[in-house]
Amino acid sequence: MKLLRTLTCLCLLLLATWVIADESKYSGEYLNLKSDPNPFSNQHILEFWGYHDTYAPQAQSNTLKLRYYQPLQLDQWRGTMRLDTSYVSAYGPLLPNQSSGNYTAGNTLLTIWGNHPDILKNWGGTLGGRIIFPFGNYGQWAAGPQVGGVFKPVEGSRSPLADFSPLARYMYGFYSKNSTLANSLNQPALARRLELYPTLGFNIAPDTQIRFWDENGAVYNSAGGGWFVPIDAMVTHRLNQHFLFAIGASKQVVQTYQQYDWSFYGKLSFNF
Repeated sequence: MKLLRTLTCLCLLLLATWVIADESKYSGEYLNLKSDPNPFSNQHILEFWGYHDTYAPQAQSNTLKLRYYQPLQLDQWRGTMRLDTSYVSAYGPLLPNQSSGNYTAGNTLLTIWGNHPDILKNWGGTLGGRIIFPFGNYGQWAAGPQVGGVFKPVEGSRSPLADFSPLARYMYGFYSKNSTLANSLNQPALARRLELYPTLGFNIAPDTQIRFWDENGAVYNSAGGGWFVPIDAMVTHRLNQHFLFAIGASKQVVQTYQQYDWSFYGKLSFNF
């Protein structure tokens, strides 16, 4: 049964890849979009994030996250490395030993993606992968592939659409940290998780955008629970060439696989 669920997720990932890859059909004359496979390939970006998440019943968490984008180049291959590291404070009536002022190390994520001009020439998307390092008391090691693309209006287009940036990722958990008998009662099953980000950005002012499903996407967990689908929106404003800030919120609408009820977040972003 587990093998069947895993194969189902892989088939969904391949389907998403096929839909994204058929650029001539979905981003050509019908939508008047062009591919921009490496929007971060020439930029160093340092971001400071803060999150406040609420869960049922009455549990909450605060997260401080540091995110860094590093351009990569190997011959004709152009790509990006993204590193996320975090500290988390969880508290609530079911966590009597936790305090909102006590932070512990959270997961660290390493993500690499890129594009080669001789691979999938008519697509213009990216292939890559992610590894999760569990540096806190709980969590699990996980890794998986991802496929994505960035499509923007062609030159001269007056469309309010800033970009359409779909991404699909499949994460496979393979080891739980501190997997003793006592800790295993508080840890979820190993991840078999399909993550989908149908990211849409719209211009609402010359330097201001509203972005949907950019930070939080839909998740299908075949290891148990099923779907988690939120409504996620983030408003970004660029003050100048090097500085941008954003605030956002996310609310679950389908939660057979539990994640959070509400999530509020913001970031400060520096380009250099």
